[in-house]
Amino acid sequence: MCLAVLALHALPGIPVLIAANRDEFHERPTLAAAQWPDAPGIYAGRDARAGGTWMGVTDSGRYALVTNFREPGSFLENAPSRGALVEDYLRGAETPAGYLARVHEAGQAYNGFNLIVGDTREAWYLSNRDGGPRALAPGVYALSNHLLDTPWPKLARTKAAFAAVLRSGPQPDLPALMAALADRDPADDADLPATGLPLDRERLLSSPFIVSPNYGTRSSSVLTLRDGGAGQLDERRFAPDGSVGGESRLTFSWRAAGAGNNR
Repeated sequence: MCLAVLALHALPGIPVLIAANRDEFHERPTLAAAQWPDAPGIYAGRDARAGGTWMGVTDSGRYALVTNFREPGSFLENAPSRGALVEDYLRGAETPAGYLARVHEAGQAYNGFNLIVGDTREAWYLSNRDGGPRALAPGVYALSNHLLDTPWPKLARTKAAFAAVLRSGPQPDLPALMAALADRDPADDADLPATGLPLDRERLLSSPFIVSPNYGTRSSSVLTLRDGGAGQLDERRFAPDGSVGGESRLTFSWRAAGAGNNR
């Protein structure tokens, strides 16, 4: 996952709304979003090479997502998979705070990451490049390949488009959210972040939706958790030329752990 905008307890009746793009090398094998056969309570795509996932949700209302922290020249070849951080949270039962406290202790073994974990009651954020875990208050947040809400042009533009969709009506407009994620316009060179990449690479990576023969936006996803127990995960997958290669809609019912028969 390389771009995500989250509305957490910011919409009436919708405690969690996430719109996100996953950018990855096209040759990396990936399984489409599905209910996992070995863990039927999990709904997510899957990395078919290293295992794990970039974003997922469970039928107890737990969700998580991870992005890489861009730092050329600081890659650890034998570091554990960052996608396992999402999978481990989804498979477990720890509180968001407890889980991130444990991840924080081992965080330097991983390549740079940003991790958000939560449920329908709370959400927490951790980067192993920025101190310890912190709770997220209700609001709208955006995350790319630097720290939470770092105002890179692609992040600011997508967050503004997301906010405009939320203002347009009481219910999220799925086509409009997907359109916001499909923005292919690069940032002006003067506004590009300086992360140590060559200029042409910074320019390529500066658009919310990335198209190139080797690397680009592999999927766009929208996750919605509603009061009353309705959940939905929409995924649109893309070929290297940016054309749509497939779509999935997963609907499920969630019940918070320990909620009994009533929420």
